Amino acid sequence: MLESYAYVFLFSIISIVFVTIVTIVPRILSPKGLGEKKLTTYECGEEPIGDAWIQFNVRYYLVALLFVAFDVEVFFLIPWAMVYKNLQGLIFWLEVFLFLAILVLALAYAWAKGVFEW
Repeated sequence: MLESYAYVFLFSIISIVFVTIVTIVPRILSPKGLGEKKLTTYECGEEPIGDAWIQFNVRYYLVALLFVAFDVEVFFLIPWAMVYKNLQGLIFWLEVFLFLAILVLALAYAWAKGVFEW
């Protein structure tokens, strides 16, 4: 029993040492001087034109959040699709339809709020 905990402890120690080495070694070996070239913006080999600060419309963020939400939904639907042949009961279908109904309601709410109107 304690042997399995020893493996977890050993793996944790090795992981911490590895992360520490990977973090500290580049700091030691990297060049330290900040020259004029290092402080400039690199933009495809060309000198940057104009200001780099651009304010995006909040609609882009809303669409991105909806994309992430529906991407996560697919992540949860894949296991159900994988065990489809094994689970033919009513509870299985109720779970799937309830999950999809909640997602459809979220989509309808976003649509009603005008997220998709540009």
